Amino acid sequence: MTTELNIAFSPCPNDTFVFHAWAHGLVPNAPQLNVTYADIDITNTLATNGEGPEVLKISYAALPWVLERYKLLPCGGALGRGCGPLLLTASGPTAIKRPEKLAGRRIAVPSERSTAYLLFRLWAAQHITGGIGEIVVMPFDEIMPAVRDGHIDAGLVIHEARFTYASYGLNMLTDLGSWWESDTGLPIPLGAIIARRDLDADAITGWIRSSLQYAWDHPTDSRDYVLSHAQELAPEVAKSHIDLYVNDFSMNLGDDGYAAISALLNRAATEGIVPAIDPALLR
Repeated sequence: MTTELNIAFSPCPNDTFVFHAWAHGLVPNAPQLNVTYADIDITNTLATNGEGPEVLKISYAALPWVLERYKLLPCGGALGRGCGPLLLTASGPTAIKRPEKLAGRRIAVPSERSTAYLLFRLWAAQHITGGIGEIVVMPFDEIMPAVRDGHIDAGLVIHEARFTYASYGLNMLTDLGSWWESDTGLPIPLGAIIARRDLDADAITGWIRSSLQYAWDHPTDSRDYVLSHAQELAPEVAKSHIDLYVNDFSMNLGDDGYAAISALLNRAATEGIVPAIDPALLR
């Protein structure tokens, strides 16, 4: 294994919390990390174009396009319960408060290959007659202001927006995570860590798990690093973000995690949203 490893993940608190120890040389025998901080739409694109670094954080929804080149790692990502994306609309007398009223409207999403968008497509197929008007891709931190200011009719948000959307005066039309959980009984697969197939996946898995364990054992050590990359977040919001998205699945996907990933991607393939996957490539 090389003495340096290139990685791309988001500047969101869950990612910086998980990788803080490794990025700061606190994981024994691990190579130095060269980190690129990038929005999920960028990392999805890098992975699907084959132009990404050796290790990336991507949406589970993007896995069908990359599994030939990259291996899904069983740790480090975001998968859980009560942590799904939200579909938001503006408040006020003209607010859209029923799903059927979204027909023909403009909706902002963080990535067309995000898990959030995949869940939205599956939900919309059940709840919106007549189809969506226009999908607009924009960085997730720009979506809530766009909805608030009337540039977009509805917005699909992820990450810390769960904790901050009310401050924008927005209305939650639906919690897609709650819908998924009630519909399937499974947790929500959001973000995956993948590594190039020519690398030692077991070694990388071990280093990620060591980094995460260090973060749990020393929860305040990463605070400055986390907040420096989430500058608009209050410390308590960053902590809530970490508490929600960094959980037992971050250490080990386990059978429930893999079952959730398979259910999501197989249902999406049946709907023609993603290519069918070879189950043998998931593990």
